[in-house]
Amino acid sequence: MATSTQQAGTPGSGAPRTDDGAWRCAPYPALVVDDRDTVRRANDAAEALFDGTCAGRPLAEVVPDWLLRAHLAGPGARAEAVRGPVGDRTFEAHPSTTDADGSVVWWLVDDTDQVLAQRALRLERERTAFLTQASNRLLSSLNLDRCMDATAQLAAEHLADAALVVAPVSGHRLPAVECVRGGSPVRTLQIADPHEVPGLGEALQGFPPVPSRWIDPAAAPGWVVPEGFGEVGSIVVTPLPGHGVPAGALILLRRTGGSGAFSEEEEVFARLFASRAGAAMSAARLYAEQSAITETLMRELLPPVLHQVAGMEFAGGYRPSQDTERVGGDFYDVHPAAGEGEASLAVLGDVCGKGLDAAVLTGKIRNTLHALLPMADDHQRVIDLLNGALLNSHHARFATLVLASAVREEESVRLRLSSAGHAAPLLVRADGTVEEVGTSGTLVGAMPRVPTRTVGATLAPGESCVLYTDGITEARGGPLGDAMFGEDRLKAALAECAGMPAEAIVERVQMLASQWVGGGRHDDMAVLVISAPKTAPQAAPRVARQSTGARTSESEPSSKTARPLMNSRTRGRLSA
Repeated sequence: MATSTQQAGTPGSGAPRTDDGAWRCAPYPALVVDDRDTVRRANDAAEALFDGTCAGRPLAEVVPDWLLRAHLAGPGARAEAVRGPVGDRTFEAHPSTTDADGSVVWWLVDDTDQVLAQRALRLERERTAFLTQASNRLLSSLNLDRCMDATAQLAAEHLADAALVVAPVSGHRLPAVECVRGGSPVRTLQIADPHEVPGLGEALQGFPPVPSRWIDPAAAPGWVVPEGFGEVGSIVVTPLPGHGVPAGALILLRRTGGSGAFSEEEEVFARLFASRAGAAMSAARLYAEQSAITETLMRELLPPVLHQVAGMEFAGGYRPSQDTERVGGDFYDVHPAAGEGEASLAVLGDVCGKGLDAAVLTGKIRNTLHALLPMADDHQRVIDLLNGALLNSHHARFATLVLASAVREEESVRLRLSSAGHAAPLLVRADGTVEEVGTSGTLVGAMPRVPTRTVGATLAPGESCVLYTDGITEARGGPLGDAMFGEDRLKAALAECAGMPAEAIVERVQMLASQWVGGGRHDDMAVLVISAPKTAPQAAPRVARQSTGARTSESEPSSKTARPLMNSRTRGRLSA
């Protein structure tokens, strides 16, 4: 026996009976439409939905257009359910044909909750995709200006009709980027009080945003509204959170009569976007600050640009172990003489290790030597004090170096050379002879005492003294890639540099060592050349240098202590 519900029918249950009380009281709105497109019967739910008596009226006067079109489409097109709005609700209409006279019964099911859920899900997916796209774009660059431009453009395209990104106050000025939907970002610098815009001053300090409904659009100052934008209908001001300090603020504008005022849900979404934009801008600003600090410190660690000092030629060259690095463990310096007739001090050294750690110790050694300039005449004293400074530091590294005091005497240059564990300097004579200076000593920073031997030498016009680090002689390369450049190749190369200026000798040595290494790995390479010019010296300007106390005098060993190693007859070209 059929139940009353089965007799009344439900959507999709087939031909229902429309002449009983159960059908009239069914919870689903139902209409019976005859073949003349007239509503023959309607249950109570249908009459409540369509505001009044439906029976006897043409279908076109009762139902909305979407349902009328579905009915008039004919029997074949009525096989599928259709969906559309009725007032502020959404219904799904299911047709069924009666067996008796061919009338059509339309059952309407309230589908509003499902439609809203689907719409909310679609909106959430779109917003999630937008936030992902925005994050990728914002984080793809660590340039603050580009981050601000991208923030303004993304906000204008997806959140509002126009957007203004305001950076933290710089004095009495507000750096800002404005963008209108469909336009390009425009950078501005406003001289204005941020408190003119309700909530902007607080947002720039990182306080929570003021609700949009509290902001009167008419109170917005002219500098906030882009030129030609029109009347502002709604404003949102939200902070751009950063790392510890706010990265700025975001102002969103909508025109009157457009998408309407910002809803609370849209304000929440704007804050989600602002949090990502603020993080990207803060990271870019932090990177810029760190880069500026690094650049400042790096300038102090870079080898100096050398030139002629007191009638003597000085030239240096440096190549770090990694092409991506600018500093390392090798260093050189030239300190001009304090007065006429006094010696200038040149130093070349090599710190154990590579990269930034070695560069830090390099900077300490250079600063220490600069502080010891007043006693530069006493090489042993300078080396002892430097050794003590390194032993008392937290660095567990050592260094080797060569000190060279040079003074111009008429057309020649008189040298005093002291080595602390470093390779002996080489003298390039005018006839191509290469001599090794017999100075020696112990490396600094490892032992309590550093005994050294100071040796004197004299350079005639056109002759040079070459100081170099082991990165030159120990550079591995050649035909098989495993042979060291070696001292013999270096001396042979220098023999061919007789009479060359200091800069030319440096370039020649660096070029040959680099060609020998090729693309292989290598240590830091540094070369320092002191030359006696062939021409008569010009009067050199007096260079002041702080000096305290008396200078310690040393006896000058004869230049005969430098022993010849190669002359013009024995020198040859480089061979592997």
